Amino acid sequence: MSEKQKINILWLTKDLRTRDSESLYKIMQEGLPFLAVYVFEDLEFKSSQFGSRKTGKYRAKFLMETVEDLKNNFTRKNIPFLIKIGNTATVFKELTDRFEITKIFCQEEWTQEELIKENEIREVLPSAVWEKSYSQFLVHPLFVFKTIEKIPMLFTAFRQKIEKNLLIRPEFNTEHLGYERSGIEVESNEISLELLGYDGFETDKRSAFPFRGGETEGLKRVESYFLETRNLSRYKETRNGLIGDDYSSKFSAWLADGSLSAVTVYHEIKKYEQQFGSNESTYWLVFELLWRDFFRYVSMEYKDLIFWKNGISRKKYTAEYNEELIRSWKDGATDSDFINANMLELKNTGWMSNRGRQNVASYFCKVLKQDWRIGAAYFEELLIDYDVHSNYGNWMYLAGVGNDNRDRIFNPEKQAEVYDPNHEFTQLWLQN
Repeated sequence: MSEKQKINILWLTKDLRTRDSESLYKIMQEGLPFLAVYVFEDLEFKSSQFGSRKTGKYRAKFLMETVEDLKNNFTRKNIPFLIKIGNTATVFKELTDRFEITKIFCQEEWTQEELIKENEIREVLPSAVWEKSYSQFLVHPLFVFKTIEKIPMLFTAFRQKIEKNLLIRPEFNTEHLGYERSGIEVESNEISLELLGYDGFETDKRSAFPFRGGETEGLKRVESYFLETRNLSRYKETRNGLIGDDYSSKFSAWLADGSLSAVTVYHEIKKYEQQFGSNESTYWLVFELLWRDFFRYVSMEYKDLIFWKNGISRKKYTAEYNEELIRSWKDGATDSDFINANMLELKNTGWMSNRGRQNVASYFCKVLKQDWRIGAAYFEELLIDYDVHSNYGNWMYLAGVGNDNRDRIFNPEKQAEVYDPNHEFTQLWLQN
């Protein structure tokens, strides 16, 4: 019986890039050949929660484009890439028939579904060594926990402490690392929307997010938003916009699946400031990246409490259950034109502005008085840029069971007067 080939595995989850990939950087310096693996996990596309599908068609399409782009980038680097549909642990078990897997390089995760998946792999590969990285953060945990012992409830307290002596690591550069063909031959699954269980669709012409997935497109967007248009210098003034693709950076979708790194964005901001000067707007994008980090640290601190009805505050949260009200909210058929326009945008495009998200979430929780987790699950299905930490952090925040001790409520009609004074946005989505 021939001896199995020893290899390492680069297990990709929410780090679908080659630039500033710590796991890729580390595995390329090992002595063993390696195989990159990505699995379109069955449960992510077939299961549902609170009446919503786990992954909707918009994010599924964006993810497919991202993986296809990564495949092209790996091909240029001679890196073998296995792409499968199914169960991750089963895929790893099948690999053990051919290979002796020595190490697994991957991104550190701590939320419940990700940990279940990891534990299933550990059962299949009990002797494999795990090499993990915190590559989803802007500010590394080593810096954060040296600066503060416990993550504060309020973002302002977190930001002020972190910003005092802010230290951001340099990017991991894999461009100079060579990788010879390993001889590893694997057969990937064909991937399509139909095979994942969706009907094909065309992007709505009104969409404020008409972009494709993938590292290549994400880096193009950075270049466009920074250098070609210099929109970064106007970001603070335009970020509450509602129409068009340039009122905000739109980086969130690429950040969410890790095809763009927060550290890369930060260093590109710093380069931009050196070339064109800094102002409140250039700072404000860093500010938003810190918000993104904050919700990651909150989920790390409170674990599964971010999914509980009473949230991390553990306040008593009372909600009704009215199927008709929930349906009217999802379908954009409430008593508020501004809410309806935002919900129709989401339903038809998989995108909604930050201003819209705050308003519709507040309306769902405070006016309709429905369980915030139902709204969070609907966002999880529909949003192209869904991210577990930011999504559940923001919904808790607006439901009054998270990081906001003010328990605020938005008045959608007043918000519409400020942010859609000429009714352009509502007319765009409500006209027949």
